[in-house]
Amino acid sequence: MAQKIRITKEFHFETGHALYGYDGLCKNVHGHSYKLAVTVMGSPIVDPSQTKNGMVLDFSDLKKIVKEEIVFPFDHATVLNVNSPHKELAEEMESRGHKVLKVSYQPTSEMMVLDFADKIKMRLPEGISLFALKLRETETSFAEWHAADNL
Repeated sequence: MAQKIRITKEFHFETGHALYGYDGLCKNVHGHSYKLAVTVMGSPIVDPSQTKNGMVLDFSDLKKIVKEEIVFPFDHATVLNVNSPHKELAEEMESRGHKVLKVSYQPTSEMMVLDFADKIKMRLPEGISLFALKLRETETSFAEWHAADNL
């Protein structure tokens, strides 16, 4: 049986959000410098004729997936829940030329990491699984997703 290896790549992006109905400061539009660690698992390719010999997944392939699915859409966007009155705020901001990402969930780190997991899993090649995500909102606060917790 082939041995399993985990590889991780980290990403950074700036995103604004507001939490509708929240009872603290985060009800206001504000932003974070997010850091996302993406860990995938698979067996290294063992075939000297392959250009990716010895790799679980080329880091550049993982980078392409995460940039397209997460970083490019979320970077310098304001994320708002359109299943709330923030729909009107989103439409107003868009009409003024702002980059707005409309989502159907409360844009907390917890819900964002669930969204990210779904998006990344759909793009991974056969034989590669998403093992974990760690979304750091601040230096001291983060949300994690682990495949083992979501069987």
